[in-house]
Amino acid sequence: MQPVVVTHPLAQCHLTAIRAAETPPHQFRRHLNLLAQMLFLEATRELPVQEVAVRTPVQETTGSALARPVVFVPILRAGLGILDGIMTLVPEAIVAHVGIRRDEETALPQAYYANLPDSLASADVFLLDPMLATGGSACEAIRQLKEAGALTITMLCVVSCPEGLAALEAAHPDVPVVTAAVDAGLNEKCYIVPGLGDAGDRYFGT
Repeated sequence: MQPVVVTHPLAQCHLTAIRAAETPPHQFRRHLNLLAQMLFLEATRELPVQEVAVRTPVQETTGSALARPVVFVPILRAGLGILDGIMTLVPEAIVAHVGIRRDEETALPQAYYANLPDSLASADVFLLDPMLATGGSACEAIRQLKEAGALTITMLCVVSCPEGLAALEAAHPDVPVVTAAVDAGLNEKCYIVPGLGDAGDRYFGT
C-alpha cells in the first residue's frame, strides 16, 4: 500500500512537537489538533461537491457544497484526538464510535463497543486513529464499518509503519491511508519506533 504522506513543512513541525517526550499534554493536544486538520485537508482534496446557488451582497453566483454526508469514526480513545482537530472543519458531520483495545500480551485487537449510523452507505467515512502499528485495530474497525454498509472509507493516522500498512493492504486494499509519517517499524512490544509513545495517554495526560 502506498499511503499519502503529508510532507508539508508545517505538518512535519507539528509532528516533531508531538514526538518529543518533553511535550506536555496541553501542547501535545494543540499540535495534534493542528496536524489532524492538515491530514484531513489532504484526505478531502478530491471530495465530491455539488454546485449551489448563493447570493453575495452584490449579486447571485454559484458555489460548492459537499455532495455526500461525512461520517467521522474515531477508534476509542486515541482517535478522539484527531476528531477534536477536524470537527470544526465539517461541523455538520456525523460522529460514530468504535471501541477497540489491544491485548498487551498478544497485540491482537479486542472490540468492545460500536455505535454506527444507518447512513454509512451514502457517506464519505473517515476512520481516525493516531497510530497504525500492527494494523489489527484498523482492520477490525474497517471490517465493522463495511459490515454496517460503508462503501467509501479513508483512514487518517499521524504515524504509520510498514507492518500496519501491509496488514491493511492485505485485508482492505480499497481503503486509502493519509499519514504524516511512515516510521521504521515495530519494537518487541509492537510499538512504532521511533513513534511518539502511547498517543491516548499523552493526549489525555494519563
